[in-house]
Amino acid sequence: DFVEKQLDTVLSDIGADAAKTGMLDNPDIVKAVAKKIRKYKILNLIVDPVMVAKSGHRLLRPEAEESLIDELIPLALIVTPNLPEAEVITGEKVESVNQMEKAAQTIHKLGCKFVLVKGGHLSGDTLVDVLFDGSDIYHFESKRHKTQNTHGTGCTYSAAIATFVAQGENVVDAITKAKKFIDQAILFSLSIGKGKGPTNPYRVVARDWERYKVIESLKSAVTILKNAGPVTHIFPEVQSNLAYSLPMPLNHDDVAAFPGRFVRLGKEFTVVKDPEFGASSHMANVILTGTKFKPEMRSVMNIRYNEYTVRKCLELGFTVAKFDRKDEPESIKEKEGSTLSWGVAEAIKHSNTFPDII
Repeated sequence: DFVEKQLDTVLSDIGADAAKTGMLDNPDIVKAVAKKIRKYKILNLIVDPVMVAKSGHRLLRPEAEESLIDELIPLALIVTPNLPEAEVITGEKVESVNQMEKAAQTIHKLGCKFVLVKGGHLSGDTLVDVLFDGSDIYHFESKRHKTQNTHGTGCTYSAAIATFVAQGENVVDAITKAKKFIDQAILFSLSIGKGKGPTNPYRVVARDWERYKVIESLKSAVTILKNAGPVTHIFPEVQSNLAYSLPMPLNHDDVAAFPGRFVRLGKEFTVVKDPEFGASSHMANVILTGTKFKPEMRSVMNIRYNEYTVRKCLELGFTVAKFDRKDEPESIKEKEGSTLSWGVAEAIKHSNTFPDII
């Protein structure tokens, strides 16, 4: 009765562009949810048939499983079983992509419009999810991340699908975007407690917000440099640049810098353009290399090398590391743009602590 009251309170007032179900404990609750879905004509219903835990333990009583299959799946726009759940629904083993396709077709006959069978339980470096729409089969692939922190993956994935459907995306596009979303949530998952940690959907949203803060911080840094008095004596011949990345950057597009670098004008300098993401592959390479040793590293500036600068840095208490290009392997020299990555890694490896200056 209380579940029905909750649904009435929200759906009679605010309404819903899409909804998803998760674990529903008993037949009465399943029937109550199905009753309200029909009453309020929720057409964009995503049913995540939470029946089996990652450990293989059944989460629902048999009668609840039967109610979910009979009452909710026929109302669903999309059903999103993992492999053990697909086996419960179909009564058949699902241990390969071909069997996933067959299971999706079998589940579709229960009355839903789309079936997405998730392949996370299969072995291999590539994850494959299979979608069947009643006529065509689609595959959605992603790279498997080496982490045990995958608690809540299915719930996060189905919630993301529901959100993109609610925003007006068609089913294929909604799943494509949700797949990217859950991939990032797993990549930035959290190590909490003694067991498997959870996915981190907030990090995906926070990184987007962080883009604005990164650009504004770089602009502020230029103002600080200009107000610090003459600084161009520390600019190298190739000019200086300043880069700042999103937290835990993945590629060059996650690192912002100044297009055209800082341009020396006597004792002063100017910037050609405002900072942009992807503006400097060289600076990005330094940060991307550094984060392999210290994940929280996010910013770098290149300055002129001379003994005076090194001595001053040491006097100021900075830790200083070095590398020698004479030690650079031929294979590195032959690969365009890889010298800095190699050199930074070498300097860090041979330093007792993560250096401030290289």
